[in-house]
Parts: sequence; structure tokens; C-alpha cells
Amino acid sequence: MVASAWSMAGAPPSWRLTAAQFETLRDDEELLNIAATVPAEKLPPLLFGAAATFLVQALRPEPLAGWFPVAGEPQPPLGAAFPAEYRQFCLDHRDRLLELCSRHRYQMNEVGRCADLIPALAPLVSDGRELVLVDVGTGAGLGLHFDRYHYLYRGPGGRRSSVGDPGSSLSIEVEVRGEHAPDLPSALPAITARVGIDTEPLDLSEPGVRAWLAACIPQEIAAVTRFQLAAEIATSHPAPAVRGEACDVLPGILRGCDAGALVCVVDSYVAVFFSPGKLRRFRGLIDTVGAERDMDWISVDPLVPMGRTATHSVLGLPAPPGVVKRNRRDGVFGVVGRLTYRGGRRQGALLALAHPGAAWLEWISPVAGQAY
Repeated sequence: MVASAWSMAGAPPSWRLTAAQFETLRDDEELLNIAATVPAEKLPPLLFGAAATFLVQALRPEPLAGWFPVAGEPQPPLGAAFPAEYRQFCLDHRDRLLELCSRHRYQMNEVGRCADLIPALAPLVSDGRELVLVDVGTGAGLGLHFDRYHYLYRGPGGRRSSVGDPGSSLSIEVEVRGEHAPDLPSALPAITARVGIDTEPLDLSEPGVRAWLAACIPQEIAAVTRFQLAAEIATSHPAPAVRGEACDVLPGILRGCDAGALVCVVDSYVAVFFSPGKLRRFRGLIDTVGAERDMDWISVDPLVPMGRTATHSVLGLPAPPGVVKRNRRDGVFGVVGRLTYRGGRRQGALLALAHPGAAWLEWISPVAGQAY
């Protein structure tokens, strides 16, 4: 499911390397036995792939290293010998792979997912109030700076729409698919305060941290380049991050926000990894604070429970039958949803489907505000 999600039918050729890494692991018993020694809660396929990428980038073995992209250069074509070379490299370095997996966790800071968030902000912009941004699972804090990026949405028939800072060093491009075009905001909201939450906030100024995060990024040239540019922006604009479990620290953060501001809680591929009990608790905390003040929760996560039996979004909203069917057929993809709290009234909608690495966004036709 993981391999097919990254490079399903119609995906750009640049995603083939990422899919090939997962496919090689999936199809080789020896590699699977190595990965199986990684605790399940550390996401063995993803962590194994990141560790292998880290070693390739550090050791630069040929011809293997020549198939991995370098920021600012074109994506190299994938050679037919990749599966064999990758397999042998992993077997030759199994001890170092396992040592890396023991010291690290998988931390994918895909700033491209901010493009999934932007259309969901349109109602918040029209609200006219200043925004307090709370990013759950912020990692290196790249999502805290979504207002400092430029976004280009490429639709059918050559249609192009942009929003954000046109002078930004980072322009995030995404293909818009489907029958419905997203309603983009005319401008991004003014953010008066921003804070991240993470069990392990990351300092991009530390070379070792940055090298590991670069290895966790899918080895697709746009993603690799996005990470490099976003890391520079985040380093230049330090934002506060609170260390701790989201359910423990979120209530205090929300209640400490300016009473006149509109709070927006966002998460991207984080809440889907909460246990069922923790997810219920997190939703309950959002509902409790939403009954006290106006706020929004925007989630970009796969359906839960993760896998082919999934039926609901992280927000707790039931997925349409067509989306459930696609999840069973195509593997993991993101679902963009929003819960809105105004005057104690709660409304929710599922808005879009999204490639896990921000290659495409497919807006679906939501019911314009259902109470749940």
C-alpha cells in the first residue's frame, strides 16, 4: 500500500525512486527480516527507507548514489539495476541500518503539504480576523511558516492559480485533479502568533538533525528542493515550539491564546498515528475548547484506522463510499478536512484528497457545512 500510494497510476516519473525503495523492501525476504526487527511503533518500512537513504547520502556508493537526486538538479533517471544495487547495499550495511533505526524515529517534514492546507483556509480569510496558528506535530516547524511561501496550483487545461508571497524563495507547485476546483483565498491570513507542538521539536541549525530530516524526505527532486528552501526560511524566522504530548499541552496553549483572535489548529500526517484512545481524547479536547471560543481544526491525514479497513477521517467524519473504495484500491493518501467552531456550534466537512508527498490535490464537492 505504501509503495502504490507514492507512485500510483498517473504519478510523475520523479516519484519512481521512492516507490522503488518500498517495492524492493516489500519483495525481498531478507530485507523484510531486517526491517521486522524495528519496533512496529517506529514505522519500520518508513524508518528503514530513511536509514538507507541517510547511508547512501553519507557514503555515496556508485552507481546507487547516482540515482538519488541533488537539490537544484534534475531528477536522475532510475536505472534498471536499482533493485539489485539497493538490496545489496542494504544487506552489506545491515548493522549500520539497524543502529540508525535504534537511534532515530521517522520524521517526514514535507512542507509541500502546506499546499493542501491553503484552500481550506479560504473561509478563515473571509472571516477577517487575525489568526493564531497551532501546528500539532510540528517537527522542524516548516508548517508554521506557510504564510511565507508561494503556491501555484496547476489545473486541467493549463489553468494556473497562485496565492501567497510571490517573492518567496520557495514556490510550492501542485497539480489540481478532479471535477471541482478549490476555492483559493484571495490572500493568506495575517498570523499574529504561531506555536508548534511536538514530542521532540527539532533544531534545524544542528547539522546532524538536518541531515537526518533530509533523509526522511522522499527522494523526489521537488520534495528534496522544497525541504532545503523551507529549512532556510524556518531557520531565518525562529518560531516557538512546545515539547510534550499534544493532549497534555494543547488545552493550555489554546486557553492562553488572545480571546479576540481566531485559533487554527492544523496537523499533517500526525493524528493518524495516535492510538484510538488518544485520538478520541484529542477530538474531545478540541470539542471542549471549541465550545468556549471560535476556532478551526484542519487535518491532512489518511483515513483511520490506517489500512484498507479505514472508514473515517481523523476528524471523526465518515468518508464518502467512493473515498473508502479508493483507499482500499489505491493505498494511503491524505484526506483534507476541517472542523469549524463558531459560537459553540460545530460543523465539519471533508474537502479534498491529496498525494502523500504533495504531487496532486483533488478537491471533492463537500456539503457546505454539516453539524456533527
